[in-house]
Amino acid sequence: MKIGLYFGTFNPIHVGHLVIANYMVDYTDLDKVWLVVSPHNPLKDKTTLLADFHRLALVREAIYDNPKLTACDVEFHLSTPSYTITTLAYLIEQYPEHEFSLIMGEDNLRTLHKWFNHEVLLKNHHIYVYPRALTLQEEQEVRSISESIITNYSSCPTIVFCNDAPVMKVSSSFIRKAIKEGRDVRYLLTEPVFKYVEEMHFYK
Repeated sequence: MKIGLYFGTFNPIHVGHLVIANYMVDYTDLDKVWLVVSPHNPLKDKTTLLADFHRLALVREAIYDNPKLTACDVEFHLSTPSYTITTLAYLIEQYPEHEFSLIMGEDNLRTLHKWFNHEVLLKNHHIYVYPRALTLQEEQEVRSISESIITNYSSCPTIVFCNDAPVMKVSSSFIRKAIKEGRDVRYLLTEPVFKYVEEMHFYK
């Protein structure tokens, strides 16, 4: 079975994440998508990051009725911070019957050359890349180098550009800020996730 790994903190998981995950299982040759919840990084500020088990629970609530999507806590059991190549090696050992690929936004592809053992990732795994809506500042930062990087990757046989995937300009940070300000975010989250966040008084 071909499994696409969609990594994220999912703090919280929102409709943008779900649109991309669903696109990947419906419009590519992936059989399933595992949403891999990233654990606390001890080297980073985590004041706005919910506990691992809460973020995992939110992902499970968001996808409970879609058998093609799975919440994955594999990185909770690995040393932190965990490199993607390490996570992949662990999954291959545990699930040799599956073929694992990565799912990432175009913004991550631009910095892939900085990832640990990125050559091994490119050689051994397919990478499904979806377009991202950049802020004005991000556009200014990447404009000078991004085109050459994307051009170099365009001929790589393991990279699959999903250029017709929906572009979602919604972020978890925007949602957290909106909740803190008392704004209505019900349409940015699935109903079960919205209820969970409301009942637990998260991000207020």
